[in-house]
Amino acid sequence: MVRISVVGTGYLGLVAAACFADLGNRVVCVDIDEAKVASLKSGKVPIWEPGLQELVARNTAAERLFFTTDYREGLAGSQFIFLCVDTPPLDDGRPDMRRVEAAVTSIAASVTHQVVLVNKSTVPVGTGEWVEERLASGKLAGSPVSVASCPEFLREGSAVQDFMYPDRIVIGCPLPDVAHRVAELHKPMAAPFVFTDLRTAELIKFASNAYLATRISFINHIARLCEATGVDVQEVARGMALDSRIGDGFLSPGLGFGGSCIPKDLQALRHLGRSYGIDTALPDAVLSINRSARAWVLEQVQELLGNCMRGAEIGLLGLAFKPGTDDLREAPAIDIARELQRAGCTVKAYDPAALNKALALLPDLVPARNAWELAEGADVLVICTEWNEFRHLDMKRIASIMRRRILLDGRGVCDPAAMRKLGFVFRGIGRGQAWERGSGQRA
Repeated sequence: MVRISVVGTGYLGLVAAACFADLGNRVVCVDIDEAKVASLKSGKVPIWEPGLQELVARNTAAERLFFTTDYREGLAGSQFIFLCVDTPPLDDGRPDMRRVEAAVTSIAASVTHQVVLVNKSTVPVGTGEWVEERLASGKLAGSPVSVASCPEFLREGSAVQDFMYPDRIVIGCPLPDVAHRVAELHKPMAAPFVFTDLRTAELIKFASNAYLATRISFINHIARLCEATGVDVQEVARGMALDSRIGDGFLSPGLGFGGSCIPKDLQALRHLGRSYGIDTALPDAVLSINRSARAWVLEQVQELLGNCMRGAEIGLLGLAFKPGTDDLREAPAIDIARELQRAGCTVKAYDPAALNKALALLPDLVPARNAWELAEGADVLVICTEWNEFRHLDMKRIASIMRRRILLDGRGVCDPAAMRKLGFVFRGIGRGQAWERGSGQRA
């Protein structure tokens, strides 16, 4: 049984801790948030993530998973310390490093034994070297504390699965023996290892998420061209994806990317480029296209309702930035709701996981308990999140209870022809609504 400490019980830290404990290790989570620690000790998990609640409960009951606010208690006897604190973006795109700096300071003041400090937080290139210098300049000078970088690549909604069955495990460390100790800890995951230095490991994380963002914005740009030319973007994407050089990952057009990772990491990569005097035209364009993807909804509502927009009732199907999570950070639906409210619309919403969180951000939002309550009397329905339950709605019933049958599909859930057959005025991102297929006439 390996003794592990995890600093930070946010999304990353709690998933890592629960998964490491489930692999038979003894894991102690350290967090300075007393309320959060008390909640976790009582069995309440503050994060909506499939399988996580059960994982935490099972390993807490098995006395493999513990929680504390005390650094000395939490780090005592640990062989590995995983740094998993948040690094939210500052106004200029830089990651906010204050939590990392505070955690490293507390670790330096608490550790007196041999340990490997593994950073999983998303940090600027060069942070691992800064941590080494910080530890060397304090009371740990000359002590055998080693630093490694092991960036995470978890997707919200499938984080437990991603942690247990990763595509690869990147380990950055200047000491081969330490790198292989970190690898041994991850050996049960049965994934290929990438051994490299600290800086390379840190940049791999930014580069990976920035590339995914680029694919999303690219296909959204193509979607706009499809709308203008009467082409279906889903057919274009399918034709592209069959090319083995391209594949089908992240080629689904929609309202843009959100969440806590991809937008933040792209901004950080852009800031890094600017700090070195490198042209940032590519990340600038990716972010610009992402913003315009969200504006699509307001454009469609304005065009279809015109002077009837003020006072119109708009229903949002989904609020979370993606299905399988209650995370609203950078969620397109939140920006869309605000813009519609500014335009004088009454905005209702239903989401199976994120509704309560959304009400805290949007006090004027009208909550609905289900899709039927949302649709009743609505002028427009907008699919903002592709929850599975939205793929199997009785759309005939939905159409019968709406005031106006206007359906905007922001996630490629519906079949355009089937929706029009039911009497909907249908618009879907990139679904060629500028032209009726085969008619040569504008819709």
